[in-house]
Amino acid sequence: MAKAMEQQKRVSHVFVCRELKPHLFMVIVQVGYTLLYFITEASFNHGMSPHVYVTYRHIVATVVMFPFAYFLERDARPKLTLALLMEIFLLSLLGVSVTLNMYFASLNYTNPTFVASMVNTIASLTFIIAVATRFEVVDVWNPRGIAKVIGTMISLAGVLIMTLYKGPVMRNLWRPLIHIPRKSAAITEDWLKGSILTVSSCVAWSLWYIMQASTLKRYPAQLSLTTWMCFVGAAQSAVFTVIIEHDSSAWTMGLNIDLWSTIYGGVVVAGFLIYIQLWCNEKRGPVFVTMFNPLSTILVAILAYFVFGEKLYLGSIIGSVIVIIGLYLLLWGKERDQVVCMKSTDKSQCSAADPECRM
Repeated sequence: MAKAMEQQKRVSHVFVCRELKPHLFMVIVQVGYTLLYFITEASFNHGMSPHVYVTYRHIVATVVMFPFAYFLERDARPKLTLALLMEIFLLSLLGVSVTLNMYFASLNYTNPTFVASMVNTIASLTFIIAVATRFEVVDVWNPRGIAKVIGTMISLAGVLIMTLYKGPVMRNLWRPLIHIPRKSAAITEDWLKGSILTVSSCVAWSLWYIMQASTLKRYPAQLSLTTWMCFVGAAQSAVFTVIIEHDSSAWTMGLNIDLWSTIYGGVVVAGFLIYIQLWCNEKRGPVFVTMFNPLSTILVAILAYFVFGEKLYLGSIIGSVIVIIGLYLLLWGKERDQVVCMKSTDKSQCSAADPECRM
């Protein structure tokens, strides 16, 4: 009897660990993204061009991910056609070269707390674009549809507050524990320019998610598609950087923060963290993965204010809270849609383009 109870406890323990594994992995992902903000900010303040960083980062990511994509998806890759190559080219523009160049450049004009907070709006922006392009249908007479609409409006209100209202700076309680030197005091003053760059990158990311869902139907090899996007995106970013970056010394890196930030961004973020997200997405779905995004915002705000002594503005705090409230209303509506789709025997009732409704 005692042996049976012990075995039952062991089985229960294994089950709990298995159920909590995706949660632990997504926490690791958000911690990884949190560190990315500060590592890249330190590198840019050290003098590295954000455009050179994006190019080098995806070259590293391509080299790291190629063997995994080649061997693990050898039998899963469909034949590439001209139409697919054109889609990959456009996906690389939206998801890598244009978007990331705007995104990381915005760090020069705002701060990591603001940039991390704006990422939470991607879910709302994606929802708006999906509705406008009829990828998703909203039933305004259903509580789920009402929650999605209200959540989207609340999130966008938070974005407007963060963009248009800077507010008073919060006084630091003590001297920064870790100091990130800046190139100049004026470089962080163009808040409007940084806001426009960040919002534009979030819109491009939203378009990328919608197009990616369509492309994956014809090219269902996620690692290979990601490798292709990193390769093509690196080439696009290199051309863009050569056009606007006239100083050839910008391409030179030494054994300093520039090299380590590039390796971290390419190996850890574009390689390891992307793989974890794909695994969690397969096990629990995109709604589960998206729900952890606000954790990065909270971690960035805590580290920026208490550890790195970054300026924290009242507008960013108020806007972030409003965005997160709206995000979870939207995600609640999406999650209830998923439950209904799973219970429904008629899958045609679900939006065919909605990733949450795929079985």
